[in-house]
Amino acid sequence: MEKPSSSSSSRRSNTKVKASSDANTSLSMLNEDLLQNILERLPALPFAFAACVSKSWNSLCNRILSRPKLSSALSLNPSLPDAVKEVVHKVLSEPIRPCFAIANIGTGFKSSKTLRLIRQSLGSNIPVIVTVANGIMGRDVLTDEFKEVKWGALFSGFGEEAYARLINEGIVLTVGYLPGLKVEAVPLRRPPKAYQAPWIDNFIKDIKEYSASVSSSPFPIGIILFGEESTDMKLVLEKLDYAMPMDTVIVGDERGSFDFVHKSGNDSRLVCSKKGNIEAVALVFAQDRDRSLGTIRFHVALSNGVSAVGPRYKAASVKSNNTDCSTWLTARREGQLELLDGQSILLDINNLLDNHMEAPDLYIGVIKHRKLSTGAEKPMPRTCIAYHGVVGGDEEYLYVDGIGIKTGDFFQFYYSDPNTALASLTKVHDTLKDIKLERNSKSFKGGGDNGTNVFGGLIFACYGRGESFFGRHNVDSSAFLENFPGVSVSGIFCGGEMVRPCTTLIGQCQGASPISCCLHVYSTVYLAMSYTPPSAED
Repeated sequence: MEKPSSSSSSRRSNTKVKASSDANTSLSMLNEDLLQNILERLPALPFAFAACVSKSWNSLCNRILSRPKLSSALSLNPSLPDAVKEVVHKVLSEPIRPCFAIANIGTGFKSSKTLRLIRQSLGSNIPVIVTVANGIMGRDVLTDEFKEVKWGALFSGFGEEAYARLINEGIVLTVGYLPGLKVEAVPLRRPPKAYQAPWIDNFIKDIKEYSASVSSSPFPIGIILFGEESTDMKLVLEKLDYAMPMDTVIVGDERGSFDFVHKSGNDSRLVCSKKGNIEAVALVFAQDRDRSLGTIRFHVALSNGVSAVGPRYKAASVKSNNTDCSTWLTARREGQLELLDGQSILLDINNLLDNHMEAPDLYIGVIKHRKLSTGAEKPMPRTCIAYHGVVGGDEEYLYVDGIGIKTGDFFQFYYSDPNTALASLTKVHDTLKDIKLERNSKSFKGGGDNGTNVFGGLIFACYGRGESFFGRHNVDSSAFLENFPGVSVSGIFCGGEMVRPCTTLIGQCQGASPISCCLHVYSTVYLAMSYTPPSAED
């Protein structure tokens, strides 16, 4: 075959250079507003490539992503790889640079495999937490319909594990981009045979040290906390409530199951399994000392779902069973001397509730006066209320879940009440409405508005709530959806709803001071994330 002459090769080379030059000239001649309009319509990956084209394009891409963003999606596809592919495609369908990811799945999916698939799509440079939940909330990738999916509620009578696995398949994925904040997953590690308090102190120390390493403050602005299903998180929350300032927001799920990836001390990435000595994991949000692009705030609201019933009691004898994390106790009515066993106490309470169509779930709310400290600090007095599920009673004891009750503690009974929950949801709706916000996160594109805007949210609802509790669907999510239409929100049904700051007057005497309460039952916790742009003077 005859080789091309050097002159013809030179002509082709000159033609390519000219074509490339013409293309660059055409791109440079694009009106900046038109170019921005094109770039902000790109999915996340092409958008990332576009930011590398030139300095001017990079500057424009940074302008588009100058404000925070939350993106979430739900899939009920029974195939885990396909479900992950669907939600990842949806959350990355617009420009975003994820700095964290939370995936909530049903028991039909394996958390470790879910974590691996998500990391393959989002990369290994961000903290990712995968939790197994009793149900999920989010906008369906196929129908764009917002769904509250509570697994097992309608099929509990079948009792077949294989069938239960088939209906417990689904995922909701949430990714966030929060310029001005640093985000990391901090594990709560329990050394073998270690006493509880020291490793909780170490957990708090780890959170403070991370915050201090990236911020000008040792205290984060927010923590999303996930506990292991076998862990009693009451003391963890009591100590966090004591150690953190009131403007540090804490929300989460007390009892789940999780896998996660986080940054180790040597700045590499480690996958930490749910097996072993990990009792909980905290997603910590701290101010970035090197970057300030406005103010991101976490707002919380609580829908209470229990009502007080009967007199107050005083614990007389208390036995803790650490094997199954339960407490056996006897008690006296406040101001009386007669010693009551569990059977007598429950008979009185059930007589007061005999007008209910269905037997509600029962709890005792224990008022704890304790002295708390972290590390070598001097213990300080602290009062809080802790809920314990009532297991039953006999001629000897009243049996409740959890430990930490002491002789002399006062307690009162509470029962699950949909009427109380509905009334509380009205207050939540008004609380969220009071936050002065833009209608939806898409308004961020235009800029120029110095008002506060909500850009996303998370919901943690008790598994006992939902359609079976209220008699209609999407009741728990309605307060957020009605106030912030178009804003990305996701959630889970869980077993123990954590929120801070939060106080309660439920069951208290007239004029009594509110009592700190961070771990709730039959409640729904709302986290709304808002952004206020910097003022012209900043």
